[in-house]
Amino acid sequence: MSARLPKKPRDLVDGVLLLDKPVGLSSNDALIRAKRVMNAKKAGHTGTLDPFATGLLPLCFGEATKFSQDLLEADKSYDATVHLGITTTTGDTEGEAIETLPVDVTLEQIDAALGRFRGPILQVPPMYSALKRDGKAYYEYAREGITLEREARPVTIHCLELVSYDAPMLKIRVTCSKGTYVRVLGEDIGAALGCGAHLNALRRIQVGALTAETMITLEDLQAHADPLSLLAPVDALLATFPSVELTPELARRFLNGQRLALGKEPEVTVPPEQGRVRVYAAGKLLGTANVQEYAVLAPERLIAAT
Repeated sequence: MSARLPKKPRDLVDGVLLLDKPVGLSSNDALIRAKRVMNAKKAGHTGTLDPFATGLLPLCFGEATKFSQDLLEADKSYDATVHLGITTTTGDTEGEAIETLPVDVTLEQIDAALGRFRGPILQVPPMYSALKRDGKAYYEYAREGITLEREARPVTIHCLELVSYDAPMLKIRVTCSKGTYVRVLGEDIGAALGCGAHLNALRRIQVGALTAETMITLEDLQAHADPLSLLAPVDALLATFPSVELTPELARRFLNGQRLALGKEPEVTVPPEQGRVRVYAAGKLLGTANVQEYAVLAPERLIAAT
């Protein structure tokens, strides 16, 4: 019996991959496949896409995982196709049909219905979701035929546009806050139109400042001669924050976790507003920090020294 070959050690890989998640694959499975291609030691994704959904799934590797929470909190944009007239158990194509109703709606009625869901709204989370009660996911209860009372939660629909309507398919573009279920939005639009609906297709096109233009598919990633070259730098996650450039001595103190009184440092330009910033020295990202009162720079998350 031949001895097993030792596993190849994982590499320290830092950066962000904008993956175009395919339909039928969970976000975690997509992450595992990409991590294998990169031979990366540490990786995580920044917000789950349902298996039936496609599109932008930012994957964070190495030091980038320290900043993945920022994308979890970020607004997201989607292209969605709402199938009017049919409701399903899951609110999408993966469920069984519950009810079928005739579809006889006008563009004026659609415009009026969409207007009801723009801005701050209350949304009841679906039973088929990963939210938990008593340590058990809602979808586990749903699979057992149990429906729980769910409290409506505040979310914000920043933008809701009609792209096209070819009955019974209603195509919309949505930009929404974290925690929004586009499946539920599709169902609620169908209910407002009096015919019911489920989500036929969902494609994410933006997460925070990251857009779909430079996404890569798993197939192209796996076939690429140098997949590491496809990684965006860690600070791609922080592009919306102002930047602060420190001197070498201030950088040393910053990386030791010290708060810095930048108002006394004429060589450093301080953003006029308080809040989060990305911090550099000699053009290299050191981490994030908060600019506080009197131009005090308080370290937040730091990049490991190399």
